[in-house]
Amino acid sequence: MKFGPIPIDQAEGAVLAHATTAGERRLRKAHRLSADDVSLLKASGISEVVAAVLAADDLSEDAAAEKIAASMAHRNIETKPAATGRVNLHAEAAGIFTVDAAMIDAINAIDPTITIATLAQHAPVEKGQMVATVKIIPFAVASALVDAVTKICAGGEIFVVNAYQPVRVGVIQTVLPGIKPSVLDKTLRVTEARLARSGGRLTAERRTPHEITPVAEAVASLTRDNDMVVIFGASAMSDFGDVVPAAIERAGGSVVRAGMPVDPGNLLVLGTLGGKRVIGAPGCARSPKENGFDWVLDRLIAGLDVTAKDIAGMGVGGLLMEIPTRPQPREPLPAKAELMIDIVLLAAGRSSRMGGPNKLLALFDGKPLVRRTAERALASKASDTIVVTGHQRERVRESLSGLDVTFADNPDFAEGLSSSLKAGIARVAEDAAGAMIVLGDMPGVSTADLDRLIDAFRKSEGLSVVRASHQGKRGNPVLLPRVLFPAISHLEGDTGARHLVEAEGLDVIDIEIGEGAAVDVDTREALEGAGGVLQD
Repeated sequence: MKFGPIPIDQAEGAVLAHATTAGERRLRKAHRLSADDVSLLKASGISEVVAAVLAADDLSEDAAAEKIAASMAHRNIETKPAATGRVNLHAEAAGIFTVDAAMIDAINAIDPTITIATLAQHAPVEKGQMVATVKIIPFAVASALVDAVTKICAGGEIFVVNAYQPVRVGVIQTVLPGIKPSVLDKTLRVTEARLARSGGRLTAERRTPHEITPVAEAVASLTRDNDMVVIFGASAMSDFGDVVPAAIERAGGSVVRAGMPVDPGNLLVLGTLGGKRVIGAPGCARSPKENGFDWVLDRLIAGLDVTAKDIAGMGVGGLLMEIPTRPQPREPLPAKAELMIDIVLLAAGRSSRMGGPNKLLALFDGKPLVRRTAERALASKASDTIVVTGHQRERVRESLSGLDVTFADNPDFAEGLSSSLKAGIARVAEDAAGAMIVLGDMPGVSTADLDRLIDAFRKSEGLSVVRASHQGKRGNPVLLPRVLFPAISHLEGDTGARHLVEAEGLDVIDIEIGEGAAVDVDTREALEGAGGVLQD
């Protein structure tokens, strides 16, 4: 492939490196030039373009990505169509992701032009979640390199979503004086919720004294009619000969591993009886917060074996967050700081449905709409307001003079909404937990509305998407957690973040803010009806 400036007379069939305007037409980046395109560019006075010219043995970026993805062997994974040199792969079922790391490393070592990225080994995934992506860096790549990758892929299964199975689980809870029934009842509810996420169900419970013999009898009984047994001890395991491991052996089973290098979760016991798994749950498993118990339980429910060696290998990454309910934290908990949120105010659009005037410069109570929106954002609980400019950027910036906002210029604004989202997210502070996407043309959204979204996001500990709504219908603004930022960088065209919210499977919290969530001013009639006055 040849890349660089090319005389326009030699440009037919070349792939544009940058978006180019010819008369009234805008040719997008990665567009392959036809004879008509070349004539149009010449008529516009363009004598050369920066482009890529493919050699006879080159594959285009999409063709190369598709060929690599098609050569991969995998299970419970759907391959999406190629776009901009990328093929994304998504889970067809909820489960645990496993990957042949050696194959991925070998592929990524062939040439920097070809890349594959995946989720971490044993990552839990939801149905529809992206698990891997194939990306070709340049506009084309030599077919010999692609062939080298497909040869590696022929060596076996490269990754799998091990689907959760609807297992039946029996629970044993031991009892000592002073243990409240409410604690035991809560433990059942938390366990049922853990199983529900994978389609499993709790079928039976036994409450026994905290003694070896009655626990052993309950283990033997419950393993006959269930796929798995979980024991919650009234007292934490303090020795490998303590009640829970000893009861598993008394029942005729064997202990695979007692103790694990994951914290919280150190005191887990894993055993087997008659081919069924028996787990002695650590005390932290009474809490819904992630702990070592989840790691073992999810893998078993996904049909994966868990050995003593597997558990021994969980130490790297096994230091999880403190849980506030722990009686004696290893270190004093610091004061909990409020999560930082930045606002990304989109003000780069062309107002094409207005027929000329820029709606963001329309006056509301004598003030440009974009300035009024920015002032409301600055008055909110957000840490920073980032204004994305593009169309008529100088006029928009002038209308915001004197305001303490951060500007993010989007030279590719004509390519659609995704380009503005990416430009804004790129300027969000590294320590911000999320970004609120605010449209510049929604005059009914107040500072109080923005603060309500921020409060809900903080209450969710930054783990949920928070969305404005009106009468049960989704609207804007939308507050996105940082976990979605990498996916935003892959958006193309006139696409917003809505499908990401749906595809990533995150919790969504809808906040009713009234009709302001649904009122934008895309047309002259809508703007004037909302009280605006267009300016030439």
